[in-house]
Parts: sequence; C-alpha cells; structure tokens
Amino acid sequence: MAGGLLLSGAIAALLTSALPAQSPSSGFVDPPPDKIVIKVATVNGSGCPQGTTAVAVSEDNTAFTVTYSDYLAQAGGSSDPTAFRKNCQLSLIVHVPQGFTYAIASADYRGFASLQRGASATQRASYYFQGSPSTAHRSHPFSGPYNDNWQATDETDWAQLVYAPCGVQRNFNINTEIRVNAGTQAADKVSFMTMDSTDGDISTVYHMAWKECPGKS
Repeated sequence: MAGGLLLSGAIAALLTSALPAQSPSSGFVDPPPDKIVIKVATVNGSGCPQGTTAVAVSEDNTAFTVTYSDYLAQAGGSSDPTAFRKNCQLSLIVHVPQGFTYAIASADYRGFASLQRGASATQRASYYFQGSPSTAHRSHPFSGPYNDNWQATDETDWAQLVYAPCGVQRNFNINTEIRVNAGTQAADKVSFMTMDSTDGDISTVYHMAWKECPGKS
C-alpha cells in the first residue's frame, strides 16, 4: 500500500458529534469549507498487512477515520509466541486548504477483547509530525475476565495542541499497538484483543482542530 492510497470526500455518518465551534478569541476557527485530502504515504506493521487498512475524511472536515480489518493480538493456549503484540504505523500526507493548519485534538479507538481471568491487555498510541521532536503517547489498560467490545479515547487539552507547521508539508505519523498478556491463572486458554471485526467495520476516529495560519487574508 506504500505511496498508493488516495482518499477524499464524504462519510456522512462518520461522527455522531463534531468538535464544538471555537470562539474567535480562542484562536480556533471552524473547519475550512474546502475538502481535505489524505494520502497514505506508508503503512507498516504486523497489525496492518497490505490491503487491510483504509483512510477516509468526514464530510465536515472535522475528522478522519482509519479502518482496520486484520488487527489482532493474542496470547495463551496454542497461540504463536510472537502474536501477543501487534502494531501499525501510518504515515499520512494531509493536504489542507491554503491558509489553514490543523492539530489532532482527540482520537477514538474501538475493538473487541476476550481476556481470561488473570489476563491483561494494553492499547497504546503515539502521534507526531515528521521532523518534530515532540511525540505524544497514550496507553489504556484492560484486565480479565473481559469479553466485550472496548473503546478508548485519547484527548489533548486545547492549550497543548501541537499544530502542523504552516506552509510546510510534514507527514503526520500515527503508531498504534495492542498487546496481550495471558497471565498465569488461565495460560492454557487463549486471550485476545482486536482493533477490527468480522465485517471489518471497526474504525479509529481522529478529531481535528483548525486555525488560520499567520498572514492569511
């Protein structure tokens, strides 16, 4: 999929709620009216084999989704010893309307987990712009017994948002990971965690914040 996937346009039902409009004094603006276009520069990792990841942009330009169809980690029983951890690194080229820049305000993750008593799992993500020394890390732990859908949200305070540099193209990188520990109480049974589903309909939603670049007329 490297260098190969170009997606743009509308997913009307992508979000049940958009980011709230910001007041002029806050320095934030409503999303620009023009569409954003996201191109996947590279996608690598054991959790996202070629052809199993897609990106789409919301109709109102406040978010984009990453959908996985083969993202599963498992441990215990007859599991492959290397299957306890899966990861995926996406490098996205985000083309935004001239005069605007963006930051990722929050990210929503969803999946399914089946954890035996004593087992545990962790979902982790990091975010950074190409060439930036700052990397944001977020982790969410889960403990067995657990057999249900899961959801986790990474949020950034408005004052701490890191914006893409104005007038310079910098890839936005997202590195996600799921990890499962079988524990000792039921190590003979399989525990697993997914960021996918049987119909491939589990999506990760990244909510965007916008502001005008200096000098925009």
